[in-house]
Amino acid sequence: MYERILVLDFGGKSNQLIAKQVRAHKVYAEIQPYNTLTPAQIQETGCCGVIYTGEPGNAHAAKLPEYRNALKTLGLPLLNWFDQTPDDAALERFLFADCACTGDWLLPTFVAQSVARYKEELAGKKVLCALSGGVDSSVCAVLMHKAIGTNLTCVFVDHGLMRKNEGDEVERVFSQMFGVNLIRVNAQNRFLAKLAGVTEPEKKRKIIGEEFIRVFEEEARKLGKMDYLMQGTIYPDIIESGILGAAPIKSHHNVGGLPQDIGFDGLVEPLRDLFKDEVRAVGLELGLPANLVHRQPFPGPGLGVRCIGEINKAKLDILRGCDAIFREEIAAAGLDASINQYFAIITDLQSVGVHNEVRSYDRVVALRAVQTQDFMTADWARIPYDTLAKASARICAEVVGVNRVVYDITAKPPGTVEWE
Repeated sequence: MYERILVLDFGGKSNQLIAKQVRAHKVYAEIQPYNTLTPAQIQETGCCGVIYTGEPGNAHAAKLPEYRNALKTLGLPLLNWFDQTPDDAALERFLFADCACTGDWLLPTFVAQSVARYKEELAGKKVLCALSGGVDSSVCAVLMHKAIGTNLTCVFVDHGLMRKNEGDEVERVFSQMFGVNLIRVNAQNRFLAKLAGVTEPEKKRKIIGEEFIRVFEEEARKLGKMDYLMQGTIYPDIIESGILGAAPIKSHHNVGGLPQDIGFDGLVEPLRDLFKDEVRAVGLELGLPANLVHRQPFPGPGLGVRCIGEINKAKLDILRGCDAIFREEIAAAGLDASINQYFAIITDLQSVGVHNEVRSYDRVVALRAVQTQDFMTADWARIPYDTLAKASARICAEVVGVNRVVYDITAKPPGTVEWE
């Protein structure tokens, strides 16, 4: 059991930021809404101290004085992070002087303890993982492979909506580098057939999500009895889904929203206590390639939500080429670590242009890049003009079918990160 600090949330947007700042000092932080634990229950958690946070004026702020007085009777160190942010020195004093923490939240220790735990708990059990190729499911797969070896089977549904060369890279890493039992299901034609003629964004999402489930179910039945399903749930998923009692921001249906009636005895969620940056650090600790660990966040429906209007192979191929060039230029400019998400979108527009001194009437591609701390709000990234110019020139010269590139300068809100 790690030393822990309880972040007691009285409503607001700072809870995750605070918990991450505590964890940056190698002290485990857990977020709980104030109304889910009584002061006596807080004492039973064995926490070293309590940080209470919120925003003055919200519906829960009035409860703070009464609750704070009750907390004082516990004798636990308290830190007020309400309508204010103490500097890092104040946080250090609280953690290491007031709470007497030693800083035992170490990710290499987390990896070793997790491997040992699952080796014991899942001895002789078979675990199935839906491997998307994203960071969370990839780290889960390698962690569990170290624990139970060949009793783990990963199913990778290649729906044809992935980035350039991504399907081959996933297969190479997990089959060749780590020796994971991997089943790659080539379902591109099946997905494209279902999506033919569909233009409404929500309908596209539902088709992609449902078809993923159907393909996964078929593969699961072929494998026979599997004891557990592994999901790449991480800590923000739990917080944002309201599982801790907070108002839900969005519901996360991990592993494609798989139903519970496929025939599993239970779920395994090895990363449910980790933030995204911690998941990446665990991935590096496990030996995953840096380019996979630090790859861009990618939506569940893949390029399906970055292809405006009807989805077809021709548009997807154009989009893959544009996206790859944009990512290459961002990396070449040394901006890949400072921009949280960046990608291309193929619009449903065409425009007049000139190519090789001949009139063209080709696609308009948009580029999107954002900077954010939590993805609940975001601002558009101020990419240097020279970098945008290089990306635009390369896209128009190298990707057949594109003659115009635009850059999205919309914040979230009013926009969202993705276009669909």
